[in-house]
Amino acid sequence: MTDHRQAFDAAFAKCPLIAILRGVKPDEVEAIGEALVAAGFTILEVPMNSPDPLDSIARLARKLEGRAVVGAGTVLRVEDVEAVGAAFGTLIIAPNANLRVIAAAAERGYVALPGIATPTEAFAALDAGAAALKLFPAEAASPTVLKAMRAVLPQDTRVLPVGGIVPEGMAAWTQAGAAGFGLGSALYAPGMTAADVGERAAGFIAALKAE
Repeated sequence: MTDHRQAFDAAFAKCPLIAILRGVKPDEVEAIGEALVAAGFTILEVPMNSPDPLDSIARLARKLEGRAVVGAGTVLRVEDVEAVGAAFGTLIIAPNANLRVIAAAAERGYVALPGIATPTEAFAALDAGAAALKLFPAEAASPTVLKAMRAVLPQDTRVLPVGGIVPEGMAAWTQAGAAGFGLGSALYAPGMTAADVGERAAGFIAALKAE
C-alpha cells in the first residue's frame, strides 16, 4: 500500500466526506480549504473543469499539508493523472469508470475514486485498482439500489453516493451501506465566501455525527 493510500485511508477514517469545490478559483481556494478543515473535513477535491484547477490543487496541497488530502475531480484522461500528480494532488476522482485512468492512477500510487452506476462498472473499477467507488449520479440511484450492490461487492468496498446529497438525506444512504459521501453544490457553489462554506460544512459534520 502506498503512502498516498495510507494518507487517504487515515483521512477517510477521520471524516468520510469529500468536499467537491467545482468552480473554485485559485485566489479563494486557500481560505475555503481552511474553513473546511476547521469544520472537520479532511478530503478536498477540485474538479478539472474549474478555473485553473491545477493551481488550486497545488495551493491546497501546500496550505493543508498534513491536515487534508487533496486531489482532482472530473479526471477524464490519463495525461490528466500525471498533471494532477505534478501539482501534488493525490486523489484521482472521476464521474465515470475509465479503466485506463484508474490503472494509471493506481500504478503511480495515487488514490483512484471512479464513478460507477452498475455492479459491472463497480467490479471492473475495483479490478483496475480503484481505492473506493463513487455512486454517481446518486439522484439516479437510491439507497435500495446501493443495498443491492453492497450484497455482491467485496465487504470492504467503500461506496460513496455523490450528487444531490444534503444533510437530512445522509442517514438513509448510510443505513444502506454508504461508507461516505461526495458533497457538491449543497456544500460549495461558486461565489460563496469561506465563512458560508464553513457554515454549510458544519451542518454536514453535525449530520454525520448524528447518525
